[in-house]
Amino acid sequence: MRIVISEFISLDGVVQAPGGPEEDTDGGFAHGGWSHPFFDPEVVGGAFTDALEQADALLFGRRTWQTMAGAWPERAGDPFADRMNSIPKHVVSETLTEGDLSWHNTSLIAGDKAVARIRELRDAPGGNLLVMGSPTLARTLLSEGLADELRLMIMPVLLGPGKSIFPEDGTLRPLDLVSTVTSATGVQVSTYRPRAEG
Repeated sequence: MRIVISEFISLDGVVQAPGGPEEDTDGGFAHGGWSHPFFDPEVVGGAFTDALEQADALLFGRRTWQTMAGAWPERAGDPFADRMNSIPKHVVSETLTEGDLSWHNTSLIAGDKAVARIRELRDAPGGNLLVMGSPTLARTLLSEGLADELRLMIMPVLLGPGKSIFPEDGTLRPLDLVSTVTSATGVQVSTYRPRAEG
């Protein structure tokens, strides 16, 4: 499988709480919902839909999974929601148990075994394994060289301190820009892949 990381991201690299004020207030983050003024159904919504349609499964960190699990099941009947609810889902967590997996078709990956299990998933047959949000998980995947593609919806806003997906280990990681499109709201939807060595 190919691991694809899809993120709403500010111009200064923050991915924290794009969806709502109470989504993630860690560190006193006060800008929750910052992506809303820049969302447009055609370009940004289209990129989100395209990523989901190309995915064979979803991969989440605990907080993002809990947010999604609290939102999508009640939206059944919409094609996008139906796809979210039916597609296989994996959640990485050290605190959730099998009994917590209320969202249909979710399997648990223990936090202490996450990298090894994700390597197994990546080596298995299939299409895209899509990561949405989940900054801690995304950062780990990038650090471990497990991300095959980054789909960034870069929004024209500066947020200051907040969670990022980018490793801070000083490693040089060249990327190739595969495609980019600009929305009427100024969002750059850009796809990057790790540059092949040699």
